[in-house]
Amino acid sequence: MHIQSILRTVLSSVAAILFLAHGPANAGEIALGDIKLPKGFKIEVYAENVLNARSMALAPSGLLFVGTRDKGNGQVYAVVDSNQDNKADEVVVIAKGLSQPNGVAVRDGSLYVAEISRIIRFDNIEKTFKENPAYAVVNDSYPKDKHHGWKYISFGPDGKLYVPIGVNRNVGDPGDPYASITRINADGTGFEIIARGVRNTVGFDWHPVTKELWFTDNGRDLLGDDIPPEELNRMTAPGLHFGFPYVHGKSVLDPEFGQGHKPEEFTLPAAELAPHAAALGMKFYTGSMFPSEYKGQIFIAEHGSWNRSPGSGHTGRRVVTVKLDGDTAVSYRPFAEGWLQKNNKWWGRPVDVLVMPDGSMLVSDDDANCIYRITYKK
Repeated sequence: MHIQSILRTVLSSVAAILFLAHGPANAGEIALGDIKLPKGFKIEVYAENVLNARSMALAPSGLLFVGTRDKGNGQVYAVVDSNQDNKADEVVVIAKGLSQPNGVAVRDGSLYVAEISRIIRFDNIEKTFKENPAYAVVNDSYPKDKHHGWKYISFGPDGKLYVPIGVNRNVGDPGDPYASITRINADGTGFEIIARGVRNTVGFDWHPVTKELWFTDNGRDLLGDDIPPEELNRMTAPGLHFGFPYVHGKSVLDPEFGQGHKPEEFTLPAAELAPHAAALGMKFYTGSMFPSEYKGQIFIAEHGSWNRSPGSGHTGRRVVTVKLDGDTAVSYRPFAEGWLQKNNKWWGRPVDVLVMPDGSMLVSDDDANCIYRITYKK
């Protein structure tokens, strides 16, 4: 084995041990009093006991679907607010025993779920979700690699299902279809790669005006505590290459793969985010509840780092905003924070964000096993 590969493996193992040593602060506790928000905003628990709550999708009826990465149960949930009081009345297990069913999307009465190597579909789901519904396989041709194999999925303005394929290692270029964003027709046909050089995106959304795809991307590990940055990217046309594994952020050439390359060869990020923050779910704010200055801003759930040295402190475990002026990112700042404590412990890890029809925002948390609702009132 190449000496650099051995070193990366050793460092990865050490970092994982340190991550476990830091550990959660109050496992199982939901400490909303710790969360700091801008004036006028309020956070409440929308649903509890949603084990490993990850990606979210909303049906027209208001039924909320939630995917998971839990390797033991492999569950997908329906979260029910039957009396519409903005608090869940019931959490129903739709399916279990799936392979890291992280991604969920709703279209034409059907729930699409992304496993590691396939997309499945539950039809007529809003009526059958309590009946142990059967599913159909939409496409089972995706790689079986579990490293970065979990997927976020969503239907785009073109009616196609967008499905990323993460790289099957920390860093490297295994070739197509890895390190890409793909799309397929709703029936599973028409597979195509529309973006390359994307290490592992676990969140994307379309600009409400331009309909361009924006997405987060997780940077490589084991270059140090403060590099590389995570990325927020903008795709102006299919076929672009976003730099991985040759360049990270806007200017960090990879020490192993960057030789002979220049950053300007690639499509560079619209914004650099905190290093190792694990920027995941993101949404443009299109609601009317929040103050007008939030309209069109991007909300991002930062899940949090795992591979930082002792004493350096963790990053992420918060919700942030990126403000745009046209297509230019002009600010990047915390919006909700407090899951990460001063003693480098934490009690929750945000994963995904979802703007509700009334303008409130849901935030999933796979560590505290719940979903929050953030509202605003003058």
